[in-house]
Amino acid sequence: MFRHIYGITQAQKFRSCVWWVALFVTSLANAATAAPADNVSVVRSLANSVGPVLGSVKACPNIPQSRVLPIADEFRLVIKRVSSSEAEQEELARLFESSVAEGSKAIASGKLDCEEASRQLAELEQSLSKDPTQSSKDSTPSSKDSTPSGSITVPPSRPALPKPPAATTLAAANTTQGVTDTEIRFGIVVPLSGAFEAVGRQMKIGIDTAFNRTNDAGGINGRMLRLIPADDQSDPALTPGAMKQLYEQEKVFGFIGNVGTATAAAAVPFVLKQRVLLFGAFTGAQVLRNDPPDRYVFNYRASSNEEIQAIVQYLLKVRRLQPRQIAVFSAQDAYGDDDFAAVAKAIRKHGMDESGMIRLSYNRNTLNVDDAVKHLRSPNMEAKESPKMPARQIKAVIMFAPYRMAAKFIERTRDLYPAMMYANMAGVGTTKLADELTLLGPRFTRNVVVTQVAPPVSGYSNAVLDYKKALAKYFPGEKPAYVSLEAYIAASILIEAMKRVEPPASLDTEKLVDALEDMRGVDLGLGTELSFGRTEHQASHKVWGSTIDQQGQYVPLDLQ
Repeated sequence: MFRHIYGITQAQKFRSCVWWVALFVTSLANAATAAPADNVSVVRSLANSVGPVLGSVKACPNIPQSRVLPIADEFRLVIKRVSSSEAEQEELARLFESSVAEGSKAIASGKLDCEEASRQLAELEQSLSKDPTQSSKDSTPSSKDSTPSGSITVPPSRPALPKPPAATTLAAANTTQGVTDTEIRFGIVVPLSGAFEAVGRQMKIGIDTAFNRTNDAGGINGRMLRLIPADDQSDPALTPGAMKQLYEQEKVFGFIGNVGTATAAAAVPFVLKQRVLLFGAFTGAQVLRNDPPDRYVFNYRASSNEEIQAIVQYLLKVRRLQPRQIAVFSAQDAYGDDDFAAVAKAIRKHGMDESGMIRLSYNRNTLNVDDAVKHLRSPNMEAKESPKMPARQIKAVIMFAPYRMAAKFIERTRDLYPAMMYANMAGVGTTKLADELTLLGPRFTRNVVVTQVAPPVSGYSNAVLDYKKALAKYFPGEKPAYVSLEAYIAASILIEAMKRVEPPASLDTEKLVDALEDMRGVDLGLGTELSFGRTEHQASHKVWGSTIDQQGQYVPLDLQ
């Protein structure tokens, strides 16, 4: 039940909120008869009612965040649609985010419990999932009762996108799954809950930003782009089910932006069997880069091997370290074995003996770094190995770990080895790593290097400026980050390919794959051109370097 000040007044307010959601979303379908000022007024009221519900649920760890993010993102999109100016959009966005924060505080202060928050969310979801085809008179409240009665009918939780202008409406409906005369649906399987939730959320935000920008410009030949998420919690055992749900129930056209290496290995067999596109996954794993490439799998980013080669070259040639001064921090499993082997191979390419390199292992899905630290500090690391051999001194650790594990290892070893360099790959979760280390203190950000597969977020390249402008418009208050930038770039490439399919009404997977394989020398303002081909399904091979300053910001680092 509601507690303290939430009492019956707050309960009545929430029930009223559900009815207003129904009324407003229904009015979107009949926007021609709605006055803009009325829509803004309704959204303002909704922000004060829906925001606390979503905020309270976000503060409850036992409620999957995958239930919250789609509603919150779609509400932000509604704010954008009804706003008549950027100032009005910013005002509504601030109001909504403030209301979300109030909901979180209600849980923290004990004014509301998670059981009631879950019930509120369920009621909100139910109101957003009923059949929109019912008569609008069914959604009118009874004159005898100020609270809604009977069946209030609304469209699904993703409000209907506006119909394309008559001049761009396609002549006939497309029979391809996920492609209609008004929209193109893509799925994304990412962690929306659990330890890697932040990475999944950033990927979704980046793609949504590119999709929204294109939709505002008329879509793909009049078709609006829609992204539908599914949560696999970064667990490969859950990935096939999430893929199947999106493909068979949501009827998506293809997949974009999936996150993770192990999850990618679980997703690839599904897309190959269904002959459906998997584009721009957040991983540099070789499983997505077969030779020759799988027809339906395309990548934007440089491969993990290319990142490893770049960082090894930096350590050996720029910092002039010897292999025996380098350690590899990787998971104690098959993927960790592959990471260690890739570093050894990169060292051999420089004509050096990798046998002196050591490995520091950890168990995946834990934050226990005790064994790795113990191995690093073991006596034989410091003792002379022979009369002619100086004592071993590890000066750099190449790290293959998610941000929390990486931060924990750095925290445990920084004071023991003040000059140690920690080199991470782009998949670490760049923004979160910097946040974690900054909280620990300035000394923990020193000598932390991260390879990147996108240009500096702090820079002023055309691509970055376009991304920042669009991010500020569609996700006000969201900080620019490498992960969402990568997702934005990947989505932009896919959008360009869809625009090249001829004739426009014939869009299907095979024609889109052909269009991708015909793309050469695409310039998005990244500082490197992007190309695909029949034997090349990776658009970029460039690796950028970055390091964290004492304020927790990434600054460019020349790896050459």
